[in-house]
Amino acid sequence: MEQLKTTFLYGEEHLTSSIALGLARGQIKGEISKKAKLKILESAQRVASIVDKGNIVYGINTGFGPLCNTKISREDTKILQTNILKSHSVGVGEPIEKEVAILMLILKIHALAKGFSGIALSTLERMLWHIENDIIPIVPSQGSVGASGDLAPLSHLFLPLIGLGKVEYDGKECSMKNLSKQLNVAPLTLGPKEGLALINGTQFIAAHAVKVVEKLKQALSHADIIGAMMIEGLQGSIKPFFAALHELRPFKGNQHVAGRIRTLLQGSEILEDHIDCERVQDPYSLRCMPQVHGASRNAWLHLKELLEIELNSVTDNPVIIDEELTISGGSFHGQPLAMALDYATLAASELGNISDRRIYLALEGNSEGVPKLLMDDTGINSGYMILQYTTAALASENKGLCFPASADSIPTSLGQEDHVSMGSISGRKALQVLNNVEKILAIELLTAAQAFEYRKPLKSGVLLDEIHKHVRTKVSFAEKDRVFADDIALAIEILQSGEITDLITKTMYANNLTWETLHRVEFETF
Repeated sequence: MEQLKTTFLYGEEHLTSSIALGLARGQIKGEISKKAKLKILESAQRVASIVDKGNIVYGINTGFGPLCNTKISREDTKILQTNILKSHSVGVGEPIEKEVAILMLILKIHALAKGFSGIALSTLERMLWHIENDIIPIVPSQGSVGASGDLAPLSHLFLPLIGLGKVEYDGKECSMKNLSKQLNVAPLTLGPKEGLALINGTQFIAAHAVKVVEKLKQALSHADIIGAMMIEGLQGSIKPFFAALHELRPFKGNQHVAGRIRTLLQGSEILEDHIDCERVQDPYSLRCMPQVHGASRNAWLHLKELLEIELNSVTDNPVIIDEELTISGGSFHGQPLAMALDYATLAASELGNISDRRIYLALEGNSEGVPKLLMDDTGINSGYMILQYTTAALASENKGLCFPASADSIPTSLGQEDHVSMGSISGRKALQVLNNVEKILAIELLTAAQAFEYRKPLKSGVLLDEIHKHVRTKVSFAEKDRVFADDIALAIEILQSGEITDLITKTMYANNLTWETLHRVEFETF
């Protein structure tokens, strides 16, 4: 994550995933700049002029979708914008996470503040008010096909602006109608085009993508560290990670992972102990980490780059270029992110898939000094055998979730919207897979730490030794069976906290170490 700033100017400055997360978590204050305010006011005035002149423009004085040829009178243009929020609020399912809803608000404010949407400044200021006062709309997770924008979720997100819908406030769910009375805050009356501007856009998909970028980045970092620990536990070879090999097939992700693992294994006594052993090569799950983890790194980089374009784009419809030119296009179509999110889902699933294989490898007992099932006294004890059942189940579940949502399209809007992206499903599935991968990696952390123990009194390099010591402050070495679900829960907490990557950074600084990688900036910032 890049160094966070303290203030961000909506509509003017460049938004990244890390800045969006900083805004959502209260680490950065968001403001609409003076420059953006002028553009917003000019755009709103252009819409007012269109209405005054009676020019026919989609969504301003016409109906929506298949009703695009139905002209709306000047008197009814405001009613039209309120009705669209009501009629399109058809979401179902469990609500999205609160942070995702906050991200949706942030991304929408930034897109609208660019001044091409005809939104009123007062509407954007009310959206900021919701964020600043932690009054966050409750948004159902299902109902968007990701094409004419994320219509249903965005409608639910903005119902509170007109005094409807539900919000989370002070830790409780409540109706905005009641809360408006309690706080003495009057509902807004939307002007021409405002309702359409609010609900056309890709902010549901993009908000999920922001979370995917963060969580996949964390999973990639953990996979390298835990995989390196497993190399030590099973006395794998360092040769497959030599820079000379990866210069001959220079994929950025491969080179980055190989360099990270070389750094993690630096100074290892365990490696030195078996440097002249007779083993010719390791199984793929150990020696092909640069290729497999690296391919997932490349997918992450692809998503990050596309998402950054989307975060700084105007994605509603129609777009008000100037008073003479209003374009009804397809910038709300979610396909660019939908396909990238499906790619990221596959990339995440493969991290879990190869991690499960390393866990299985550790249980086989084929590495000298490491007992079968990672326990000396088996028979009466099952050892770590059943933990791999869990990772197998999770890996299988992930494979089922890898079918690309963007490969499907069901026509909507009476055929007017005859190709849709299903990107909202891509985003939701990606997070579901990543949550499963986190659990798989947590179990690999336990098994790698157990195998690592059998290498004593030999030491690894300082980095992995510090990680192993840290794990042992939370989870003890297992000499006999116990309720391993408790260990798994503790390992998941370790990964979710980010303390492993923080400890690596701290230890590297203390020992004057640097990563052996050419592509650190690209892969370590977002």
